[in-house]
Amino acid sequence: MTLFEELKWRGIIKDISSPELEEKLNNGGMTFYIGTDPTADSMHVGHLSTFLISKRLKDAGHHPILLVGGATGMIGDPRPTTERSMISKEQVAKNFEAMKKQAEEIFGFEVVNNYDWIKDINTIDFLRDYGKFFNINYMLDKDIIRRRLDSGITYTEFSYMILQALDFKHLHDTKGVTLQCAGSDQWGNITAGIDLIRKTTGDEVYAFTMPLVTDSQGKKFGKSEGNALWLDKTKTSSYKLYQFFINVEDSMVIDYLKIYTFLSKEEIEEYERKNNEHPELREAHKALAREIITFLHGKEEYEKAVKLTENLFNNKFKEMTKQDIMDLFGDQDIKEVESNVNVIDFITNMGVVSSKREAREFIGNGAISINGDKVENTDLLITDDMFIDNTFIIVKKGKKNYFIGKK
Repeated sequence: MTLFEELKWRGIIKDISSPELEEKLNNGGMTFYIGTDPTADSMHVGHLSTFLISKRLKDAGHHPILLVGGATGMIGDPRPTTERSMISKEQVAKNFEAMKKQAEEIFGFEVVNNYDWIKDINTIDFLRDYGKFFNINYMLDKDIIRRRLDSGITYTEFSYMILQALDFKHLHDTKGVTLQCAGSDQWGNITAGIDLIRKTTGDEVYAFTMPLVTDSQGKKFGKSEGNALWLDKTKTSSYKLYQFFINVEDSMVIDYLKIYTFLSKEEIEEYERKNNEHPELREAHKALAREIITFLHGKEEYEKAVKLTENLFNNKFKEMTKQDIMDLFGDQDIKEVESNVNVIDFITNMGVVSSKREAREFIGNGAISINGDKVENTDLLITDDMFIDNTFIIVKKGKKNYFIGKK
């Protein structure tokens, strides 16, 4: 397959600005950029699907530039529904530094900040040098703007299109960029940049968009949708990533393998066959989790995620560290507890049961375990040496209800 054919097969090209782009992509040698705004201090899985295009194109002989928008991040790209909340300049600057470091560590590509060239443009120059080339009717006709007209849109967000077009022109003028890649929701902003460059220089530049990656409910992966999976492992552990991808619906897993991994067409088709014949083995899901976690955090983190999963399934908690416990249960309420307490009082005080009578009933039925060991004696004393890594104790009620205590 040619590069363009592979990108189409993987489902990561939606729109192209010109039929000529297919040949140019196949030939290599283009300088291109992909951008994002620093609205948080980490990229998420939604960014990953987009930025992986950078590596695919680089491997095919193109030169990538990653733009993290310190200027546009202060403005806010228009949403289809409501105005974005403004982020302070200090927070945007902090987020930029964190995302720049992350992008360089994961991808190793050049990272630029549009604040560097936008901050010194005064209002008069902005209107004369850029605003003069944008027809209001043209801007109103862009899909994202048109959808906001009924509810209203501020001039600030309305101007975002000009700033993104300005970025394309600046990178074209200073770094020879001739291609921009972005999610399909950016098509209006991208074509505005193509038009600006054509009007001001006469040069022909190109663009393509990628379909937005969604979860099983059709919602976009991203911070604003409330289901962000962060690329920073201190925000989303490798275990959490593993659990997410190992549990994606069978109908989604092959699409995700095409988008998020560098497995070959033949390898993915083999996983598709296995998934169709024996979905219960979840081999495609395991491959997806392995490829993503290894790419982001390395083989050791992937193996750790698998081990934690196996330990949880087999109730092997005693060999874990306190960080392992946080990776497993950090999202749930962790109770401060005291030691040298009878097990009846202990699990009642933790809220595992509602009364001492209920505590005795659950223990009598073999439904309470501590650190993986079934509690069989109501006279058991909870002592200091029972706390994992001298910090946590894990109480399990029934098959799936976990309660975490911390001394």
